[in-house]
Amino acid sequence: MRIDLQLHSNYSDGSLTPTELALFLSEKLVKIAALTDHNTVGGLDEFRQACEKNKIKAITGIEIYVKLNRRKFNLLWYNFDDTDPSLHRFLRLSQTRRREQMRRALLKLKKLGLNINENKILDKFGHYIPLNYIIREVKQRPDNRKKIAEQLGARSPSEEAIIKHFFKNPKINKLEECYIDFSHILKLRKKIGGQLVLNHPGRNNDRIDENFIAQLKKLGLDGIEVVSPHHGIGSVMRLQRLAKLYKLIITGGSDYHMNEGGSAAVQNVYSYFKIDDKYLPGVDKIIG
Repeated sequence: MRIDLQLHSNYSDGSLTPTELALFLSEKLVKIAALTDHNTVGGLDEFRQACEKNKIKAITGIEIYVKLNRRKFNLLWYNFDDTDPSLHRFLRLSQTRRREQMRRALLKLKKLGLNINENKILDKFGHYIPLNYIIREVKQRPDNRKKIAEQLGARSPSEEAIIKHFFKNPKINKLEECYIDFSHILKLRKKIGGQLVLNHPGRNNDRIDENFIAQLKKLGLDGIEVVSPHHGIGSVMRLQRLAKLYKLIITGGSDYHMNEGGSAAVQNVYSYFKIDDKYLPGVDKIIG
């Protein structure tokens, strides 16, 4: 059975509405799916309703930026009570911090001569504020596009190059996500339930730290996302072994955000990547 336990909508940094995303999944013959927007549950109700219409089982989900001591990582959280007021207070604090971080970053760009109305831009986002969308807002003005091109020495610089120069550059901005201490997640999980899954630990060829996984398991980690387009075959095989060793659920997700657009032959990860639950031992604990 085809499933997908990591997806993003326009409530965070995806391009499709939750309703459009459910239709997309139906066309791809997905039967079970989880919307895992960054630090927000704002799209879950719409996604559940749309999935029901398209005969897809919707799993409650979210992706959260987490830290443990000095280590930063991403967690997927499934099957929690998304109606609990303490969860919403928790997420609002994170969203407020993100808004202030982004405001400071935009003000620094104004000092470089870019024409920016930071309040007008930020007010367009009611939940998570995605950096890729912020860049598109800034680039809407022709004078900003010209200045960005001049500073990067390229007629049409890529989004990645813009992020690196204007937002990941210590001389201008060192923008990071709003990381939440793992202890806070564990405390809240005791109240609202659910399963915690380490998200694409082998992304960008990151070293897979067995000691770190053992530490997370001891603290309360339930699973590892093993099947991911971010993982090469070597990472998949090692993560499978570690999941078995530490008795962790194996999950899989496409991390779908949007189509490439234009004339690209490969429009999205579904062109070459599909997930079947038979390759995910223990996943029934999440998908039922």
